[in-house]
Amino acid sequence: MKTKQSGVTLIGFLVILLVVGFFGFMAMKLVPAYSEYMGVAKAVNGVASEGVSGKSLDEIRRNLMYKFSMQYVDDKTIAPTDITISRNAGGTNTLNVTYDKDVPFMYNIDFLLHFQKSAQLQGNVNE
Repeated sequence: MKTKQSGVTLIGFLVILLVVGFFGFMAMKLVPAYSEYMGVAKAVNGVASEGVSGKSLDEIRRNLMYKFSMQYVDDKTIAPTDITISRNAGGTNTLNVTYDKDVPFMYNIDFLLHFQKSAQLQGNVNE
């Protein structure tokens, strides 16, 4: 009686291991940038919910940069110029944080990640 073998050969297993290893390495490089963005989103939502009545843009930026340090956001990631406030048609203000993060991958290959977070501010901002 003949038996038929089934399963993965050694070469097939190495190819599968190579693909899984590549995507695992890519995830190891990208996950910290996305977890840092989660800290940015948490800080922006915190500042927006506090209320900004009577505060200037510089005071809001300082408060937000302080909250970024509490959320382990790197100082080199977000510059104060990346934090803006825009006025909407209804007279409300929106806090915008837009920044790019360059993540080196391998050799001369980098990932350029673009992040943007907006939140409605409560209160009026002094000019």
